[in-house]
Amino acid sequence: MRAARLIKMVLLLQARRAMTGAELAAELEVSERTVARDVSALAEAGVPVYADRGRTGGYRLIGGYRTRLTGLGRSEAEALFLSGVPSALRDMGLADAASAARLKVSAALLPELSDAHDSAAQRFHLDAPGWWQPPETPGLLPAVAEAVWDDLTLSVRYLRGDGTTVRRALEPYGLVLKAGVWYLAARVDEGGHRVYRVGRFTEVTATGDRFDRDESFDLPGFWAERAAAFARSLLRAEAELRLTPAGARALRYVTDRAAADEALAAAGDPDAEGRVTVTLRVESLDVAYTQLLALGPEAEILGPPGLRARFAEATERAAARYR
Repeated sequence: MRAARLIKMVLLLQARRAMTGAELAAELEVSERTVARDVSALAEAGVPVYADRGRTGGYRLIGGYRTRLTGLGRSEAEALFLSGVPSALRDMGLADAASAARLKVSAALLPELSDAHDSAAQRFHLDAPGWWQPPETPGLLPAVAEAVWDDLTLSVRYLRGDGTTVRRALEPYGLVLKAGVWYLAARVDEGGHRVYRVGRFTEVTATGDRFDRDESFDLPGFWAERAAAFARSLLRAEAELRLTPAGARALRYVTDRAAADEALAAAGDPDAEGRVTVTLRVESLDVAYTQLLALGPEAEILGPPGLRARFAEATERAAARYR
């Protein structure tokens, strides 16, 4: 543990040239007294760490010293490719590996490029979770991620949407973070790949057995196909509506985009007022009511009759409010 901390201290000083005791203590998550002891240990080992005294003092390497301890380990190299999603790294338990990888890369750069990481981080940031909902951080995610990295089969207990629990033997192929929710793409023991919501695992045990990964498996392609199929499966009802040009432009922003594009593509020619009649696939008539209200006077609901009646009643109440 201390050896790893000493190496990290050298890499920090090599990458940043000079740091105060407080800065090093914060980075290494130790006290300033521990930092002072570690500096003494490095000096005794022949690492030329110089301490500047006074309020503005700190620690730095002298004589152009550069360590050769910059080779990336496998876990560090893998984590580096995910470093654009810091919350994902933290959830999977890879934050330390990513931090070490960034330090090693920074230490290997030429001095004039040493600020490249900070420069990029201040200009680009990926915030994966969706609006209005806190991100889901499953407690069993690190165990699942470790099995994904090492191609280890898992024995899991999974809570289904209907409240029943099942046990499964899985070959975990990949993790997907969608709008703040983690999903696992896995091959089940009876064959075929399925998607599981990681937050619904109630028990996860690595069996210790490795599985032979199908190298032709394409995680992005598999997820895109399953996500599209899932979205289509939710659209179990239809609504007929007449749209003004403004309503037609706005339709894809208030309902499922693929369903809106499909409905508009199948629409006939506009009428004399420029309006088009479309048949829109929707999740349910209740969902359609909530979504299509956003179009206001740019849409007229033609059917089903029950949905049209709800809109007529809502329109009358709105008119009474503003009368």
